[in-house]
Amino acid sequence: MSLLIKVCGMTSVEDAAMCEELGADFLGFIFHPSSPRNVDADFVRSIKTEGAKKVGVFVKQSAAEVIEILKNGALDFAQLHGGQNEEFCKTVGKERVIKVLWPQKYDSVKEFQTDIDRFAPYCSYMLFDAGNCGGGHGVSLPFDVFKDVTIPGPWLLAGGLSADNLKEALFIAEPNGVDLNSGVESEPGKKDEKKLAAAFEAIGR
Repeated sequence: MSLLIKVCGMTSVEDAAMCEELGADFLGFIFHPSSPRNVDADFVRSIKTEGAKKVGVFVKQSAAEVIEILKNGALDFAQLHGGQNEEFCKTVGKERVIKVLWPQKYDSVKEFQTDIDRFAPYCSYMLFDAGNCGGGHGVSLPFDVFKDVTIPGPWLLAGGLSADNLKEALFIAEPNGVDLNSGVESEPGKKDEKKLAAAFEAIGR
């Protein structure tokens, strides 16, 4: 399977088209009012893609609200970026869930592995982000944090990825995919054509 590329924080039709043209597999749309990249379901529904899957990023919504937004926005996946539990994942549907964990939040490898094993049966993908919560901070994870854990399904690496560190990230962490956001922007919510092109080139697309 070739490396999956997700570009998150879409706020314009033009950026979505540019990312898909470059070869993005997933386009991410953030549903979190305090984010500068926040959008609504009507906007997301207006984005027509050729093949890229549309992913809604959810932090504080209830499972019922997530399901409603998925439907209204014609979204393919729900990226659960808050403290949602297994029951929440089950309600939304395993086939639609991308579950986010933050490796730096754990005191030990054992605790990190426990949560990986806990959520693996309830999601299609896992996504590992930098920091202890939230996202879009522009900082990277220590890429070797994955060497002592076993991740049973496909997973994406997030957190401050750009052309500058992508090759290193792919070599050390060996993810199934990457999630680009702040590292390919000129400002929050505005993708930079040159940074995007450089990142895709670093990935080998």
